[in-house]
Amino acid sequence: MFSHTVQPGDSLFSIGRRYDYSVEDLRIVNGLTASNIVPGQALLIPLYTYTVQPGDTLTAIARRAFVTLEQLQAANPHLQPNALRPGMKITIPNISWYQATTLGYYVVREPSADRTMIRNFAPYSSYITLFEYHFAPNGDVVNELDDVAAVREAWRNRVTPLVAITNLTTQGFSPILASRVLNNPEARTNLIENIFYLVSRKGYGGVNIDFEQIRGEDRDLFTGFLRQLRDRLKPAGYVVTIAVPAKTSENIPWLQGYDYGGIGAVVDYMFIMAYDWHHLASEPGPVAPIGGVRAALQFAVERVPRQKILLGLPLYGYDWVIPYRPGTIAKARSNQEAIRTAMRYQSFVQYSLADESPFFQYTDELGNVHEVWFEDIRSMGQKMKLAWQFQLAGVGAWQLTLRFAPGSWLLRKFFTIRKV
Repeated sequence: MFSHTVQPGDSLFSIGRRYDYSVEDLRIVNGLTASNIVPGQALLIPLYTYTVQPGDTLTAIARRAFVTLEQLQAANPHLQPNALRPGMKITIPNISWYQATTLGYYVVREPSADRTMIRNFAPYSSYITLFEYHFAPNGDVVNELDDVAAVREAWRNRVTPLVAITNLTTQGFSPILASRVLNNPEARTNLIENIFYLVSRKGYGGVNIDFEQIRGEDRDLFTGFLRQLRDRLKPAGYVVTIAVPAKTSENIPWLQGYDYGGIGAVVDYMFIMAYDWHHLASEPGPVAPIGGVRAALQFAVERVPRQKILLGLPLYGYDWVIPYRPGTIAKARSNQEAIRTAMRYQSFVQYSLADESPFFQYTDELGNVHEVWFEDIRSMGQKMKLAWQFQLAGVGAWQLTLRFAPGSWLLRKFFTIRKV
């Protein structure tokens, strides 16, 4: 399995002929609804035999195949690096023996759609977190989801459903709401009892806590809340997981509410939201630059057991109008939507090797210039390699309904999905 970066003059037909792979399969694997591919666009070729192209080197082939040079040479022991010739066949090694736990977030819609979507995602999922339930300052759960069909479909397909509990309000994530509950023992206990009742009543396998913007002064209270929640849920066999922001230092003021070491000692899995280095309200740039992701993982593994860490991947990017003006808000685009936009405007896709992130610019019908940063198979592959290299429990994604057609193929490239 390897990537092909579209060159000027390439077509789906010529690429398919080059690798002896059908155009229709190229479309399906890469989620293409049109054929007007653009230079710089990355396509996944899910074959384990690579046909050498003019100018290829073993190092370049290894990078395109998401393996190390040593792994490639071990799979082709008789191959001489200086004897590569166009048309030669090279075996791409299978590295999918790594067993990984996966956790994807799914926004509940309506029963029929939920059943279909969860059935489709099930082969690539250990856990699916259904999003989301809210709570009040007194610890009461204040909304109801039509999630029974989704929960049942998950179990039916050997996926453990988790319920997401968030501190979301109509104004967004609320550190004030979280603080009020954490600082009130009665409300804190009430919320835990309500979570237990919700999990058991709806048939969930556990919970995913997504409390964002926790204040530094509430750090120990938050860890204590998680410990109390674990002590309530674990005896009944329920799983306790959490989503946390990516940290690279204890000295970042707005992230001091998250004690990685304390949290890691309590929960079963920690989903690190390794994205939004650039976001809706920021200037243009990579959403999940590889240097930031690597630093976040290094920080995490020094404090949390590796077998508890899930690397969170973004199935989205952002579209900014440039030149950027402070106070303006970008538009979120799924990765699939981003590449469709590049194809629509026939925009050359560039790739930042420093950030391991693709981006492009286009001019819309009103004459506005846009810059789009997103994720493709190259950038996703590099992040999955990090999970592999750091020997993490696995990976996760926000959020599954955004879809990313080649993503499931990449998962199978790197991992065997653990079923609980």
